[in-house]
Amino acid sequence: MVKGVSRQVIVVPSPDPELFEQAIFILRDDAVAQGISDEVLMKQARRAIQGSGREGKKRKLYLYGPVWACAGGVVTGVAWLLTVLL
Repeated sequence: MVKGVSRQVIVVPSPDPELFEQAIFILRDDAVAQGISDEVLMKQARRAIQGSGREGKKRKLYLYGPVWACAGGVVTGVAWLLTVLL
């Protein structure tokens, strides 16, 4: 038995029902006191669900290997030239 706990939640249906049925957001206590409308709360909850995937912002890791290999080759070449000339 839990006493003295009262939380407000927003339940949003999942955009991909294949894996998840719904998402549950727990509101902060001061969110209701600020006078935010229900539409704004639902819009922010849906935006949080849609933005959680972040598929579009993946780094192109396949470029890092060749770039660092070339940089290492340049540094090695410069070091070799400095040792030969000096």
